[in-house]
Amino acid sequence: MIQVSRKDSKESLENLLRRFNRKVQQSGLLSVAKQHQYFEKPISKRDRREKAIIRRERKALKVKKIKLGQR
Repeated sequence: MIQVSRKDSKESLENLLRRFNRKVQQSGLLSVAKQHQYFEKPISKRDRREKAIIRRERKALKVKKIKLGQR
């Protein structure tokens, strides 16, 4: 449970809401809730994870090439 309290009595509601939204976004709760919104077969979960690993590897290789100036 994410809780945000006022820093001082003069803090506006907009600032309080902005800090709350930022904490929710950083915690990742919203993305987890969206993932569990619909049932997903275990096979497709495995495929999604494997594709994510491949994407990370390709991105790392691309960044490495850019740093070396090979592009």
